[in-house]
Amino acid sequence: MSDGPAGPTQDEEQRLWRRGFSRIAGIDEVGRGPIAGPVVAGAVVLPDLTGASHPDLALVRDSKTLSAAQLARADVVVRELALGVGIGVASSEEIDRMGIAPATRKAMRRAVEALPEPPDHLLIDAFPLDWHRTPCLAIIKGDALCTAIAAASVVAKVYRDRLMCELDERYPGYGLASHKGYASAEHLAAVGSLGPSPAHRRSFSPFKPALFDRDALRA
Repeated sequence: MSDGPAGPTQDEEQRLWRRGFSRIAGIDEVGRGPIAGPVVAGAVVLPDLTGASHPDLALVRDSKTLSAAQLARADVVVRELALGVGIGVASSEEIDRMGIAPATRKAMRRAVEALPEPPDHLLIDAFPLDWHRTPCLAIIKGDALCTAIAAASVVAKVYRDRLMCELDERYPGYGLASHKGYASAEHLAAVGSLGPSPAHRRSFSPFKPALFDRDALRA
């Protein structure tokens, strides 16, 4: 499947299918950069989409290029067409305890484990993952180039956005539903006024570590 020269394709999947692999999982994460909320990974196994017709198929692309409405439609497309979808989450507490890179890998492993059947090959967006003996290929800008990785970015983004809306209800006043935990001026001003919530990552800049004493966080 291709959406013109700028869209992702299944070229890599096609090469792997010809080599005998059958359940190729694309994996991507969202939420490495925010100062609040979890990091979320998606894992998606797609069939061969050559000749597939769906009114919103072209929306299965890098989630960063899509509006909220487009993301919602793309998420439906992926879940309708996929052979398997898995989601993995690493909490802000886990991020603080082990660091963002190990926490991201943990979320990815959880996403793979959540698939209905284990994959026999992994395609990951630029972030190598040691997954038992399952072959793995990290692709730079994979979410823009590879359909399976783009699909994973979509389901992960939609899932994390929903989590951030839930956190916004639990910890009002920070605007988590709007900025999704990124360090916007509104967000920084709210933390300065209210102090950090349990959803915030105490280990992240621009906050001083002392500001993120979890024993002093609001309940």
